[in-house]
Amino acid sequence: MKLPLRLLHLEDDPLDGDLIATTLIEGGIDCQSQLVDTRQAFVAALKERRMDLILADYSIPGFDGMTALTLARQHCPDVPFLFVSATIGEELAIDAMHQGATDYVLKQRLGRLVPSVQRALRELNDRAERRRAEEALRQSEEQFRQSQKMEAVGRLAGGIAHDFNNLLTVIMGYSQVLLTELGPNHPLCGKIEETLKASDRAATLIRQLLAFSRKQSLAPKILSLNTAVTSLESLLRRLIGEDIHFISKLDPTNGRLRADQSQLEQVLANLVVNARDAMPKGGTLTIETAQVELTRSPVYHLTPLLPGPYVRLSVSDTGCGMDRKTQTHIFEPFFTTKGEGKGTGLGLSTVFGIVTQCGGAMDVTSRVGHGTRFDLYFPSIEADTHVTAPAQTLVQPQRGTETILLVEDEPSVRTLVRDELRKLGYRVVEAKNGVEACLLATQQAGSFQLLLTDVVMPGMGGRELAQHLSVIKPDLRTLFISGYMDDIGIMAGQEEGMSSFLQKPFTPEVLAHAVRNLLDTSLPTDVTGASPTIATTIPL
Repeated sequence: MKLPLRLLHLEDDPLDGDLIATTLIEGGIDCQSQLVDTRQAFVAALKERRMDLILADYSIPGFDGMTALTLARQHCPDVPFLFVSATIGEELAIDAMHQGATDYVLKQRLGRLVPSVQRALRELNDRAERRRAEEALRQSEEQFRQSQKMEAVGRLAGGIAHDFNNLLTVIMGYSQVLLTELGPNHPLCGKIEETLKASDRAATLIRQLLAFSRKQSLAPKILSLNTAVTSLESLLRRLIGEDIHFISKLDPTNGRLRADQSQLEQVLANLVVNARDAMPKGGTLTIETAQVELTRSPVYHLTPLLPGPYVRLSVSDTGCGMDRKTQTHIFEPFFTTKGEGKGTGLGLSTVFGIVTQCGGAMDVTSRVGHGTRFDLYFPSIEADTHVTAPAQTLVQPQRGTETILLVEDEPSVRTLVRDELRKLGYRVVEAKNGVEACLLATQQAGSFQLLLTDVVMPGMGGRELAQHLSVIKPDLRTLFISGYMDDIGIMAGQEEGMSSFLQKPFTPEVLAHAVRNLLDTSLPTDVTGASPTIATTIPL
């Protein structure tokens, strides 16, 4: 139902006021008229800003129409202003139009009033629509610039992560070696364990960087959003403390999404910690889940979401809220409003990276002093929840006697891996790049059972090297290692059981299990020699 037109009418003759209102209503314009006849009443009405249209007589005792026009343009510049007068002449009317009046209608010709008002309202709607379109374009351009900036920082984060993961591999590896060789009772064990803990925290920080840059390797599964929330509820309650009231509103239809369990938990934890920090004196934290039908794409996205069914995860608080300037920066990496030492500035950028990597998007609503609400939207999945098997604890690594070709361009990582594998009985031949490895393999083609290679190396990368050596020795297993999270895609197109991927940083124990598991995997029949076609095409 269309609301009545709110009309502010400056008119000292009540009979004329009634006649004009009746003319509008009979012309199909439903209106509620506020009649004023003094400057004071007119200014008071302008300050309330409760009008859609202003009509004014030109001659008012103690007041005049041109002054009224000036005041209207100061207080309500977008509201149409029409003169309806019996005394205004053509020259005065033209001058009034130059001063900002929308139109003028003589009282002797009220037949022009309805068309004039209708035209003024159409122009008002057109201007409002144009402003909305310009604002939408501005927001779209801002989001595009932001996505470009985040993509650039993401590429930088990926490169930094690669170098850091090499360093952490060495730090964690030798720390584990020292712990093993010194024994549990050595006085230095406590210091070495602290080194390992610091390395774990550094590795977590790297994962946050890569989650922000959308380069984190994921293990997405079909999950129940309600289950993800309830499984973390006890942890979340401990995070927020006793002075914050925790409310959980779960959707009874139990929506499902495809996501990585640990990443979804990280999203929840980051949002809850931010909400807690926004309520230093206590308040209410609410987590809600729902299934919704989107008709528009949320504001914060990399790719606009198509209309359709989505599951929504909402986290809201009653804290200090954010102003508009702060909201424009919240997803930038390293941006934080927290004090020194109280935040890395990666929390919300990590959330944004994870949500968009899952194909989702976000809305943020916040007002200073009234709290903040984050709405996260994920594509809805119609399937049963996938139940994952619990992770198994690693046992003592098994020894081996096989020959391994180790290819790694980082000397410290290469030395660590070589020494630890030799301790377990393996024969290790090392090369510092792909070209050198090709020469060694050509000379000793039949002696290697496993290629252990970094993925990214100057000259020849690990994948190209593996392809070359598979021609010489089709049954050669390949264990790829890399500091880049997205290099797990190197496995695409590889024979099942012939290759595996190990993410840096890793400890010697994890490396030993990965090597042994790959060597003990049964070979496909067409690689072991059962297929005479392949056997006859192997070059000598």
